[in-house]
Amino acid sequence: MTRFLLLLSLLVTLTNAFAPPVVVNARGGVFQLASTLNNDAESLKKQLLQLGASYDRGYGASTKARKDVEDVIADLEVLNTETDAARGISSGQDSPLSGSWRMIWTTAQDVLVLGASPLTTVGAIYQVFAPPLVTNIIDFIPKVQALLPTSLFPSTLIRAEVTTRASPRTDMPMRVGLNFESVKLKPVEFLGMDVDNLPPFGFDLPQIPGADSESSPGYFDVSYLDDELLIIRQNAPGGLFVLAKTDDSSP
Repeated sequence: MTRFLLLLSLLVTLTNAFAPPVVVNARGGVFQLASTLNNDAESLKKQLLQLGASYDRGYGASTKARKDVEDVIADLEVLNTETDAARGISSGQDSPLSGSWRMIWTTAQDVLVLGASPLTTVGAIYQVFAPPLVTNIIDFIPKVQALLPTSLFPSTLIRAEVTTRASPRTDMPMRVGLNFESVKLKPVEFLGMDVDNLPPFGFDLPQIPGADSESSPGYFDVSYLDDELLIIRQNAPGGLFVLAKTDDSSP
């Protein structure tokens, strides 16, 4: 009997040694982190893209849709393999955040409230990382333009850009500090005519006296990052952003 128990124990040990590792997600589910990891992440990312398209990036989301997105994000964040998202953010060297990212979902009220305007509709929203600068871009179009064919109301577009300077935070490899530097409004198109040669209206933002990269109030935390998708959670006023990598942020 003793030999039998020893053999059984050895068999269990060998079986566990070659079994794929597992991780428990935020709702108690289990994912295998072997050959299935990539498949799980791809499936979850597709769900996010579908939900974002179905509910206008969060602007038209129902309570159930928000809960569905929260569940998908919680599962996806468990699969995050990036552990140093802030590297190179102040120098541009080997920064995994570099490039243009288009928003596909948000819960940030300071962005969602823009959809309540009776005059304009929110077009594309981007975050463009060119370390150490991060530019937040929002395109606005007249609300009537979204309701009528272009033959009746030719295209008009105004682009808003908020420029920030990014920096890492000590001992926080997934946090990116932000110093807000300037705001610019730029007409791009008016009634079908290209007007991007017109000078933009802009101004520099006042700097907080004594604030540096460690003490500035602006920052966000990266909770998921790969070559295709970025999920960040901003500090006050709060909210998360889901962004998809894009080759071009041109209007």
